[in-house]
Amino acid sequence: MRKIFIYFLILIFICFAIPIIFTSEFSSRTTSQDVALNEEFKKQNIIESTYDYKKYNTIKLLHTKTNKIEEIDLDEYLYGVVSAEMPASFEKEALKAQAVVARTYTIYKIVNNDGKHKDADICDDSTCCQAWISKEDRLDKWNDDEKESNWDKIVQAVNSTQGKIITYEGKSINAFFHSNSGGETEAPVDVWGGSGYPYLQSVSTSGEDAYSQYSSEAEFTEKEFEEKIKKEHSDFKIDFKQKDCIKIKEYTEGGRVKTIKIGNLELSGVEVRNIFALRSANFKINMEDGKIKFKVTGYGHGVGMSQTGADSLAKEGKNYEDIIHHFYTNVEIEDM
Repeated sequence: MRKIFIYFLILIFICFAIPIIFTSEFSSRTTSQDVALNEEFKKQNIIESTYDYKKYNTIKLLHTKTNKIEEIDLDEYLYGVVSAEMPASFEKEALKAQAVVARTYTIYKIVNNDGKHKDADICDDSTCCQAWISKEDRLDKWNDDEKESNWDKIVQAVNSTQGKIITYEGKSINAFFHSNSGGETEAPVDVWGGSGYPYLQSVSTSGEDAYSQYSSEAEFTEKEFEEKIKKEHSDFKIDFKQKDCIKIKEYTEGGRVKTIKIGNLELSGVEVRNIFALRSANFKINMEDGKIKFKVTGYGHGVGMSQTGADSLAKEGKNYEDIIHHFYTNVEIEDM
């Protein structure tokens, strides 16, 4: 009887001990896995959503004319970008906005490097990345009485916003900018197609019509007009005697030409802009005396910050942060 009682106690002990042992072991394994996964997530999150200014303090700039790569301090590089991209006569807050936009664009290019420039981070060609000019070349283009003040103004714009970048959901944005929107910026989908970027929406800016130097005209004979299109579309045909041989069919949200019928073709406004080297896709077109005339408003693709729009807002008393939030939707301005 005593042996049975002892066996009974042992059985009860085993029944309680086994779950505790297995639960403890499972809990230990689960906890260690959770810690490992959590640490991995933290690493990924840090890589994707935060930036170390020291890490990007030096960049590799490709000079397209010489095909040489120069390692240059980020802020020094930005002096060259801002002075090349925006007139020094613009308001200080507009120049600050340009500095932050240019810095953001640079960081975006580095982080999302697709190997386009091989060992370089970015190039100095405005048609590919963003414009850049050396201090010496920039000073040579200014009048003697404005060289020092202009350069100091550029340096102050960059230095006073040092480390500031524009982010959306914790990541640097693709900070597109252009010269003049004509009063209304453009959504990327209407320029390059695709799904676009949520922070790049069409917005209105008053005062841009005051920058009349950004409007332009282009004129072609019927023969020149036809030849230029045929270079891109060999099957192009047009009868200039027909009343509606050239007709705009649709406009974008930003007021630019979206689709236009020319002869037997239906082209996008962007393609027409490229074919005839127009300043923007915001144009009117008419035929007169055997010639085709374009009247063009604005300068550039129209996406993101308008530089004259930034200057106009600065003249209204807006600071660089106001300007950035005007042109880029639901973004944050963060310090690297």
